[in-house]
Amino acid sequence: MEKGVIIPSVRLMEGQQMPVMGMGTASISAKEVTKAAIIEGMKVGFRHFDTAYSYGTEKVLGEAIREGIEMGIVKSREELFITSKLSPAFAHPSLILDAIHATLK
Repeated sequence: MEKGVIIPSVRLMEGQQMPVMGMGTASISAKEVTKAAIIEGMKVGFRHFDTAYSYGTEKVLGEAIREGIEMGIVKSREELFITSKLSPAFAHPSLILDAIHATLK
C-alpha cells in the first residue's frame, strides 16, 4: 500500500463508514513493536484496526492512536474504525458489560 492511499469504505446500517480493509494486531507481540507497527499503519493509510482482549493489544492500540493524533497522522479518534472481540472467557451475561467497559477503556 502506498503512503496516503485512501482505502474504500462501506456504510453500515447504523450510518458509520467502515474501511473495507483493516490492520490486524493479533500476531504482533512486543508492546513497542506493536505500537510502532500501528503508527506506521496509520501513516500509510490504515483507518481500521482490529484487536481483541485475548490478543493483549487493546491498550497498546489506544496508546498508538493517541500518539498518532499527537503526531498529526490523524486528526481525531473519529477518523478511525476499531473492532474488538469478546473473549469466550467473558461470554456469560453477568460478565459482558464489564468486558465491554474494559475494552473501551
